[in-house]
Amino acid sequence: MVIGERVRIRAVEKDDLPRFVVWLNDPEVKRNLAFFQPISLSQEEKWFENNLEQPPGEQSLSLDIRLSDVWEHFGGIGFRNCDQRERSAEIGIMIGRKDFWNQGYGCEAMRLMAGYGFGNLNLNRIYLQVFETNPAGIRCYEKAGFKHEGRLREARYHEGHYIDVLMMSILKNDWKKENGGNV
Repeated sequence: MVIGERVRIRAVEKDDLPRFVVWLNDPEVKRNLAFFQPISLSQEEKWFENNLEQPPGEQSLSLDIRLSDVWEHFGGIGFRNCDQRERSAEIGIMIGRKDFWNQGYGCEAMRLMAGYGFGNLNLNRIYLQVFETNPAGIRCYEKAGFKHEGRLREARYHEGHYIDVLMMSILKNDWKKENGGNV
């Protein structure tokens, strides 16, 4: 478990699955996700079983927010496409609770996960893809220290037209500079 000031990252539990199904079927939530098809609880349960079989560094995780003395589940985060030789991984995040959007929780979660990736998994590079139509996500990633690397032109068919996908990353050395040499 990784715990920050307002956010914690923990393993996904089976009782999280109904919330994930609701969120992943909400058009507003999945608007900025690569995932676009409707999902059933049965499909999510199968995903959960497959997730448990992944190497620990590649298992999807749950995001909780501290509300007084209680932790409330609000989304998911995780690494994928981990390359042990290159020491790189792709990160993805989903905030399902719309009442927690635009309050800095995603940014804190990204910082926590980057610190975990560099400090615990010995990654050198963490990268992501974000739709050009997601300005809030882009700002969040910039605040978390991610830099723009490139643009995949018209790489995604999204809501009836093609959009660009932006590539962003953060390097371990950049992370160290921003965090006083600490990983």
